[in-house]
Amino acid sequence: MARMKTPTDLTITPRDRRFGRESRPAKWWNGGDPVATALYNALSATFPKGETFFVESVRNFREGADPKLMAEIKAFVTQEVMHSREHQAFNNHALDAGYDLSSLERRVDWRLDMVRERHPIASLAATMALEHFTAILAHELLDDPRHLAGADPETTALWRWHAIEEIEHKGVAYDTWLHATRDWPRFKRWNVKAKIMLLVTRNFVVDRTIGSLELLRQDGITGPRAWARLFWFAYVRPGMMRKILGAWASFFVPRFHPWNHDDRRLIEAEEKLRSAPHAPAYEI
Repeated sequence: MARMKTPTDLTITPRDRRFGRESRPAKWWNGGDPVATALYNALSATFPKGETFFVESVRNFREGADPKLMAEIKAFVTQEVMHSREHQAFNNHALDAGYDLSSLERRVDWRLDMVRERHPIASLAATMALEHFTAILAHELLDDPRHLAGADPETTALWRWHAIEEIEHKGVAYDTWLHATRDWPRFKRWNVKAKIMLLVTRNFVVDRTIGSLELLRQDGITGPRAWARLFWFAYVRPGMMRKILGAWASFFVPRFHPWNHDDRRLIEAEEKLRSAPHAPAYEI
């Protein structure tokens, strides 16, 4: 099977939008559910520093890239900078609601420092794997409204805006990886990326679980009850983590490329929804 490439007609469009500046969401903004709120808050806590890391990792290997990839890297950087800005504002709302995110942020620093101590290609490989992870999460978020059912409208708009841009630039880190490893034997490239994805997946699941449980602890939900409710939400209903398993596994198929699955229809549908009369408005 031939490897697909990033579509030639793809345009990565930074959308400079701001959310939640004029309002403050409820503490349990995701349908009044502390578990659903904790999981997304724990994920958001990683974004400001994590996306700065992604930008650094991709920029390190842009030299010698063709003009199309160079332009896509530039747009990717712009999108990620704005994602960091908006999630920092979102995280500030969590702080205002009484949550302490410091232990979650320290864990992010610890993980990133370990990767930065290695050769820069390790940072790019981790970014490539995490960008696939975020893209398939974004796909599922847009494809199934149950994930944010009953959530605060402005916060829903933030997550869906972030999701369309994650899908849009999902090939940038991977194409940069292919450029950076263009002289590697095919098996070496596959072997390294497979090992990195397994490591990234383990760390992602462990760290987001620890973070979610910590936020639930701050809400007074602990022990087996917290574990059971978190497992049910993440793996059963609506089951985000269960539903992405197939797309996650596709990463290991020989000649994988993120754009083997062209899901731009989700971007088009979301932008059409937002432009419709009486649609929830983004703050520009």
